[in-house]
Amino acid sequence: MAFDKAKTLRAAEKFLEMGKIAAAIKEYCQIVAVDADDFTALNMLGDLYTRVGNTSEAVTCFRRIAEHYREQGFGLKAIAMYKKIDRLQPQDIEVATHLADLYAQQDLIVEARTHYLAVVEAHHRAGAAQSALEILRKVADLDPQNTQIRTRLADGYLNLGLKKEGAACFAEAGQVLVARGAFDEALVAFDKALTVNPADYVTLKGMLAAHTARRTADEAAELIEDALKTFPEDCELLALLATAYLEADDPEQAERVTGLLVAKEPSAYLRFMEIARLYLRNDKIAEAVAVVAKISEQMLAEREHEPLMRLLNELLARDADNVQALRLMVRAHWWLRDMDNLKAALERLADAAQAAGLDADERYALTQLTRIEPSHEAYLLRLNELGGAEEEAAGEALPLCDFAEAPAAVADISTGEFTYNSDEVAEPVEEANFEFNAAPEPSAEWNARTESPAETGFTFESIVAEELPSSGIEKPLDVNEEERIAATLRPELESVDFYIAQGYIDIAIDTLDLLQHQCGEHPEISARRERITRLQSGIEEEPTPPVAVEHGEITFDANFALPVVSEEPAAEVVMTVPVDIQPNGGSPATLGIDAGLAEIFEEYRASSEGDGPAADNGDYETHYNLGLAYKEMDLFEDALEEFQVAASLTSPKDGTRRYLQCCNLLAHCFMQTGVPEVAVKWLTKGLNVPQISEEERMALTYELGAAHEQAGDLDHALESFTEVYGVNVSYRNVSERLKMLKARVGERDRSARKAEQSEMVN
Repeated sequence: MAFDKAKTLRAAEKFLEMGKIAAAIKEYCQIVAVDADDFTALNMLGDLYTRVGNTSEAVTCFRRIAEHYREQGFGLKAIAMYKKIDRLQPQDIEVATHLADLYAQQDLIVEARTHYLAVVEAHHRAGAAQSALEILRKVADLDPQNTQIRTRLADGYLNLGLKKEGAACFAEAGQVLVARGAFDEALVAFDKALTVNPADYVTLKGMLAAHTARRTADEAAELIEDALKTFPEDCELLALLATAYLEADDPEQAERVTGLLVAKEPSAYLRFMEIARLYLRNDKIAEAVAVVAKISEQMLAEREHEPLMRLLNELLARDADNVQALRLMVRAHWWLRDMDNLKAALERLADAAQAAGLDADERYALTQLTRIEPSHEAYLLRLNELGGAEEEAAGEALPLCDFAEAPAAVADISTGEFTYNSDEVAEPVEEANFEFNAAPEPSAEWNARTESPAETGFTFESIVAEELPSSGIEKPLDVNEEERIAATLRPELESVDFYIAQGYIDIAIDTLDLLQHQCGEHPEISARRERITRLQSGIEEEPTPPVAVEHGEITFDANFALPVVSEEPAAEVVMTVPVDIQPNGGSPATLGIDAGLAEIFEEYRASSEGDGPAADNGDYETHYNLGLAYKEMDLFEDALEEFQVAASLTSPKDGTRRYLQCCNLLAHCFMQTGVPEVAVKWLTKGLNVPQISEEERMALTYELGAAHEQAGDLDHALESFTEVYGVNVSYRNVSERLKMLKARVGERDRSARKAEQSEMVN
């Protein structure tokens, strides 16, 4: 026979009316057993267990509701339920911790700290020093600007031998002090952190920020150099050291370290741009140009031409006739197919080379100019004076700069690799030979990214073919097709493998389709397709992320995605740890807590007791909503407290309806708690709020009549209901209520007259 929930509920309510609590409990147990998500029934069941004194069963009911609200993100409702549990089990550490976390999420700092300190006290009495420190850290997080408490907490960690945690606290304090501008104090905190962990990147970064503000970045560089001796392959430390030397205004050291970094991490080559600018600020123009020469080809290959052009313009703004910089400018315009600016740059190069007496450079520039403008007499005359056009320049393909005496910082466009010899220091030579040679063909990877091999660069011949159709120069040879396909497939197939591992099958299939369109059929592409087919058919399963458990923490291998949380409810696993809380403050026979931790705890306690009212640490919406949650749970005393705080955070004249809302709800709660006299006062305050609407006035007047009636003041109740009746005779059964009230008043008056007559007779 199917379960009739409605019938069972009616039976439970009937038993309640008859006062048969045990029978009602049985009915509600049936409802909850069939419908575990009926939290209203579960809440009623918990209340009934409370009435019969079965605390453990009541707590079980309330805990299920509280956990549901907490997991679903209904923080205020979860708080209300946990407070029910807290009243029944006031020394439950788990409940106190949940309450503290939920209060913290609602920015109710005072309430959160109060519950955290209760948990700390329990751990303190149990001798669980590390657990107490972890909770104290949460308390410290509530007030992140309190660096004194943070450093004391760090000392507590160190006293327990927890060096990693202690160093982290010192570093956090240092960062707050840096933000505050207390750089000397910050350095003290960072020094303590580095004593424990001298290579911690976050700490070193904060320490560098403090030293930079004090204009002592060179001291930071020394500390980072020391850390690198232990971890010479750490790219993050190398990058930080390069930044430190930049802040210390030492471009030579910055260039050296950046070279080491780029050798390990080629993508960091753009860091050389800041080094070039630092040379420029120090009036070392030749060194700045030499640094730009190292990275110009890589920047063009990576389509970083805009920042390259800005940097070259900065160099030429300081030295307009710098031949080496003009060579780079010519090269950049050539790559960009910018004929107008190429011509202008060649003219500037020719003029600057002539002024510097560099005939080879001038002859090259004029050779190219005469190819662009064959009829320009001035170019031809000067070129003849220099011995005529250069044969190599006249027949060159793609120009590349070759600085004979510059150290090797080479961008190989055919492989995409960037190498730099960090042992050499660039010494630019003004008379360096300047040759333009045929460039290697662009890589297949670059072609695949741009989807147009012809756009990678261009030959002089392609320009002439567009601008001067009469020229007849051969086109460059195509790259080897097999090598192009291999270079294209390699990185893309790695991406496909990643997509498959992460479960992004659709993206993997789309990528394979694109690769097949570009490269045709290939065994590697077919192998991936077969793998996807096996996965989709369930034949093959992807490996699960390896889980490592260490010191209570779960870590996932970096090659795997974060675990996905299932929407299906998991089986609840509850682990309870008995904590012996001595009523007289004594500690059980366990590991004693050290004096330093006890001092920190007392300092927190004093700080908590010295705080102002809770109203100073929360906002109106939080307290108001929490009051509503308590009201829905019939926790009227708690609701009154929250509504009173909310009312104190607003004003009758603030132009909102907030104060009026608080007045109404406070009156309702006071009536529910049997104090209608106080409800009358709050309703009267609400009626005195400026700019109250007629509808609001009528509602408050009706409630005021009800409060007077409950308080036994029938005359004032009759007055209020009559006022409502005069405005709207059908408002909330006011007509019938008025008749009943008049009848009561009449009966009262008759009784009073009879009493008077009786007294007169006697």
